[in-house]
Amino acid sequence: MWTFRPDQLRSARQAAGFTQQRAARQLGVSQAYLALMENGRRRVTHRLGFKMVDLYRLPASVLPLEIGDLDSWNSASLAQALANLGYRGFRHLRGGLSWNPAVILLAAVSRDDLEVRVLESLPWLVVEYHDLDWQWLTREAKMRDAQNRLGFIVTLGRRVAEKHNAEAARSSLRELEEVLERSRLVREDTLCQQSLSQAERRWLRQGRPAVAQHWNLLTDLEAKHLPYAA
Repeated sequence: MWTFRPDQLRSARQAAGFTQQRAARQLGVSQAYLALMENGRRRVTHRLGFKMVDLYRLPASVLPLEIGDLDSWNSASLAQALANLGYRGFRHLRGGLSWNPAVILLAAVSRDDLEVRVLESLPWLVVEYHDLDWQWLTREAKMRDAQNRLGFIVTLGRRVAEKHNAEAARSSLRELEEVLERSRLVREDTLCQQSLSQAERRWLRQGRPAVAQHWNLLTDLEAKHLPYAA
């Protein structure tokens, strides 16, 4: 289900340089019908929503928040979804459906085991799409006891944003860190690496970075080691 506000539809069309008449023609609807959608008197259908995203060049964060079957996601499907969002490390995998970045991130932090290369891409995701629907994502992550994983990724993303002087992203992620801090779980978890052996877990308890210890996660992932952090 699309959740466009009427003013968003109107401003997106105007920002793209389309008159209402021209946009309606490109979308395959009457000008009167488009006017009704922009006034909130007609809902945006699934088909029309995707056409508007393409026509107005809207960001992926406006795509529907459709969870579907989270268990169907794995490292391969997440890598392709991240490629479609513009992550250069997976650019050779582009193709298929586009997904809201909030859905992709929820699917990732909900997995028991993910490849390291996918985990490394997640801080990039929160920096690049720092304006995604955090309220929805935070609520869904808490329902799955995944807020520590999300908080850790957000902290790494905030550090990358600081490194790149991306002030809007840094500010947004700093606020989110504070929200997630209030619901931080005390139980130990891994960063989507449940298959770690007991020996690996013992080693990580002793050698993990301070930020991983803060979020009660067994991982050695650090912002300074991310391929795009330099």
